[in-house]
Amino acid sequence: MASVKLEKIRNIGISAHIDSGKTTLSERILFYTGKTHAIHDVKGKDGVGAKMDHMDLEREKGITIQSAATYCEWKGHNINLIDTPGHVDFTIEVERSLRVLDGAILVLCSVAGVQSQSITVDRQMKRYRVPRLAFINKMDRAGANPFRVIEQLREKLGHNPVAMTIPIGAEDRFQGVVDLIEQKAVYFDGDNGEKVRLEEIPEDLRELAAQKRQEMIEALADVDDEIAEKFLADETPTNDEIRAAVRRATIALKITPVFMGSAYKNKGVQPLLDGVCHYLPDPSQVVNEAHDQDKGEEKVVLKSDPDEPFVALAFKLEDGRYGQLTYMRVYQGRIRRGDVIYNVTAGMKKVKVPRIVRMHADEMHDIEVAEAGDIIAMFGVECASGDTFTDGNVKYTMTSIHVPEPVIKLAVAPKDKTAQANFSKALNRFAKEDPTFRVTRDEESGETIIAGMGELHLEVYIERMRREYKCEVVVGKPQVAYREAISKRAEFDYTHKKQTGGAGQYARVAGYIEPLPEDAAENYEFVDEIVGGVIPREFIPACDKGFREAIEKGSLIGFPVVKTRVVINDGAAHSVDSSELAFKIASIQAFRQAYQKADPVVLEPIMKVEVQTPEEFQGTVIGGLNQRRGIISGSSTNEGVTTIEAEVPLSEMFGYATDLRSMTQGKAEFTMEFCRYAPVPRQEQEKLVAQYKEKVAQGR
Repeated sequence: MASVKLEKIRNIGISAHIDSGKTTLSERILFYTGKTHAIHDVKGKDGVGAKMDHMDLEREKGITIQSAATYCEWKGHNINLIDTPGHVDFTIEVERSLRVLDGAILVLCSVAGVQSQSITVDRQMKRYRVPRLAFINKMDRAGANPFRVIEQLREKLGHNPVAMTIPIGAEDRFQGVVDLIEQKAVYFDGDNGEKVRLEEIPEDLRELAAQKRQEMIEALADVDDEIAEKFLADETPTNDEIRAAVRRATIALKITPVFMGSAYKNKGVQPLLDGVCHYLPDPSQVVNEAHDQDKGEEKVVLKSDPDEPFVALAFKLEDGRYGQLTYMRVYQGRIRRGDVIYNVTAGMKKVKVPRIVRMHADEMHDIEVAEAGDIIAMFGVECASGDTFTDGNVKYTMTSIHVPEPVIKLAVAPKDKTAQANFSKALNRFAKEDPTFRVTRDEESGETIIAGMGELHLEVYIERMRREYKCEVVVGKPQVAYREAISKRAEFDYTHKKQTGGAGQYARVAGYIEPLPEDAAENYEFVDEIVGGVIPREFIPACDKGFREAIEKGSLIGFPVVKTRVVINDGAAHSVDSSELAFKIASIQAFRQAYQKADPVVLEPIMKVEVQTPEEFQGTVIGGLNQRRGIISGSSTNEGVTTIEAEVPLSEMFGYATDLRSMTQGKAEFTMEFCRYAPVPRQEQEKLVAQYKEKVAQGR
């Protein structure tokens, strides 16, 4: 593998909304590339289940929980493939996969089109500037309309979609696709569609194919100079020139090539694989940057060259049978078994590499050497997710992975006291593997609190504790991760004075607090406007520390205070009695003094909810969402199915799955993802404050 030329490597991910067919597509890719010798379905009627969903829980629920990595070969190209979850609760898996991939396939359902989670994964792709192809799947389903989906790609996601294939027939008459570049009809024969047969385009499709090919050339002429020249000179570009232009425009994020097919019915997957090789970038065509720690974090562009100093990013951790398995993307240089590497993020910690493997879902294939562009896994390399490794010749760090904040909390405890050790072991492991899973201890109640991205997220971890650690868990009621904020500016002027037997404590801080703008990147900003040395310079960091500590727990309901700017502009110090501790205490008290005057409010997480229901239940579903303080933001009906979009407070969404099933005879389904924080209604705030005061009083 290491000897393969760089231009023949593709690092790609498959992302989509739930149930768009990502894992089925991955299974077909493995079959057609000869990586598996039989096709297994996600629901696993044959008792085997999908190769890429290798956890029992994934097979039972028919969903992907953890991203799975594998590799395969197609027409002389080596493809490293990561199948990611579609459920928003496991969004970190998509996030960290896209961070290390060079290209992606966005899978869309030909009936449902662009759905809420499609929008989320597309936003993640844009964050990391990942070029992508779109695959419109499920062309065999009733109501399939790929051209409507292409319009949605343009309108809802802001893409410039260009069809590379069009379908021959649709729904139960879907037979194959027309390749618009080759101008041939492509059929898929054999039991599993593994034999590709090229024919002339059917008579009834020739006009449409000619029109779509012309649209493709026009779209390319708008974004590519070489095609534009040909177009203006009335010359027809050759097939190779079209392919080269599609590749340039895709890598530059100017177009999204669109393929069509049905992974389940084994049609249209091979042209998509050709598209991956033709249009997605190889590792050398993607700009990857690091920060040089020896030069004040100066930006350095990494070269995908095996002869340069080694640089790799650890993007995912798993606790395997043989200890920690660390997934890494090698950006530069090469590494061999037995080499010594350094964890720059952990202060140049030295590690010897005992074993390097390539992953094929849950199977491991040992290799001796890995080079720039490879995605590998290592045993015996202890680190955190997002750490950068080098060979010690350079001191580079790469930007870490964007980690969303958890929105839901649960109090948990082992049912049986004897399982305490396993309970702690499981929590430590899960928190290390998944940065969106947080474990804290409530000092007042002594409870262990777990926090995550949603009910399903925490449910999966509780189930894994039971299965993998034989630890039954008692679960408290779900708690919402509220926040507190100030709504106006307020002054403070606080003097901390304490006289004891020995040296006393003295510090005075004055200034004001004010709300930060909604779109501020940080939750806290400290501004030092001290002039004339009224507070000596060495005590300023202690003031900052005090304010940081104060915002960790607001006095309304004990949740963190967000979007706050603290400005200190006056103060006083004593030549003997002032100390860092005195200024820290003064700052904490000063903040509390100003906080009460700044009209503090409680903020709650608002979720974006999308419900798909048969048309006859539309009124009932909208009524149900209104009862939960929901605001309907839009609804559309297609083929008898209504999609309702709403914004609903998370605190009102507990138990919604059961209610929705009962009000729609089990026919509706919904997805939910975090949208933003917003102030709770005044009545609700008073209730929360009263509950908090009662809890504090009981704690005493």
